[in-house]
Amino acid sequence: MPHGFFQDKVAVVTGGASGIGLAVCREFATHGVRIAMLDMDDEALGKISKEFSEKGIPTLGILCDVTNEESCKTAMDKVLDEYGQIDILFNNAGITQRGVFEKTKTRVFRQVMEVNFFGSLYCTKAALPALIRAKGIIIVNESIAGVAPLLGRTGYSASKHALHGMFTSLRCELRHKGVHVMIVCPGFIRTNLQTRALGFDGRITTREQTKVGSEDTPENVARQIIKGIEKKRPILVLTFMGKLGYLVSRLSPGLYEHLMTRQFKKELDE
Repeated sequence: MPHGFFQDKVAVVTGGASGIGLAVCREFATHGVRIAMLDMDDEALGKISKEFSEKGIPTLGILCDVTNEESCKTAMDKVLDEYGQIDILFNNAGITQRGVFEKTKTRVFRQVMEVNFFGSLYCTKAALPALIRAKGIIIVNESIAGVAPLLGRTGYSASKHALHGMFTSLRCELRHKGVHVMIVCPGFIRTNLQTRALGFDGRITTREQTKVGSEDTPENVARQIIKGIEKKRPILVLTFMGKLGYLVSRLSPGLYEHLMTRQFKKELDE
């Protein structure tokens, strides 16, 4: 992409009021992107929108429940009414869960799928005509869990595998229309996602998260996403352990399962 590609573009970011979403919005702002920030946290949304506006950053804060298709359609209509275009859609909103399959209520799986998979589906559907007109880019925040197993998080992994299947297929469908799809696999990132993880019964769990390696920052992830957009990367795998895990899972699935099970074995003792 040519220098200055981001200038005067419009980006829609779901889950934009915190974590990776907020970091990406801040990074977009430094590149002249007009931002539409979608989130369910009304207080955080208002606070961040005000902060951006006071700095002269064109920002539209929209309260949106991504599990509701009409809410997603309404949000995209508001973006088009305000800006007239959508060039970038970052499907970032998501939740996670922790707990072995045997003990986890089936409603927890549905809840995770509603946010992670259907939320991305609804937003992409609603924004797609504008993205096609703009020959834009769709980004989805996936995870290594979208391409490899993750013990103790079967619901989360299922939602991410579903995203991987849908968006890699969608990339093939949209290529001839000039729309690019980039999948982002961040690894373990220091955000509030894990503090809101659902437990066996759908309530926030108090169990400590099991992780591999050190956590990266949302700010570093955001910078890498910007570079990925510029290079039109099909998949962006971040962190050393994330890249190592992705490579091992591709080359030796059995070894990956063995190593992952050993690392996360305490999850089986719940």
